[in-house]
Amino acid sequence: MDLVEEIRNLAALNLSPDKFVVEVLISGKKIPKRVLIIIDGDHGITIDDCAELSRKVSKEMDERAFFGDENYMLDISTPGLDHPLKLKRQYYKNIGRNLKIKIQETTTEGKLKEVREDKILLSQELGSGKKKELVEIEIPFSEIDKAFVMASFK
Repeated sequence: MDLVEEIRNLAALNLSPDKFVVEVLISGKKIPKRVLIIIDGDHGITIDDCAELSRKVSKEMDERAFFGDENYMLDISTPGLDHPLKLKRQYYKNIGRNLKIKIQETTTEGKLKEVREDKILLSQELGSGKKKELVEIEIPFSEIDKAFVMASFK
């Protein structure tokens, strides 16, 4: 098992069932190394969740000497709007929100209506004024290159 996977498993063991690890990144060029663990939750993540996980993971990483005698920086964060959705579980928590989806060379936007086993259902407004109509499109997960949650200020 590689180091990223070990840290992912360690973090996952220290999270409650409604929270999950999205991604683990380790910067290899800088000293001290930076370990970034991005977490999310079915009902959100608090700063206290991040702090608690940081204490637990840091303690275990030190005890197991993950980086030997080298120093490292551990950051626990949540995915921001600039971070794409990586896991199907993240799509479920964003039902009802607007997504921007990159599919090969094109980009499409719409409101996430439903998440199915192998695809998502988006609702899009086409046209304008009196000719505006709602259409629903299905996008298989296998075709999604990146998906971002769009900020809404309504």
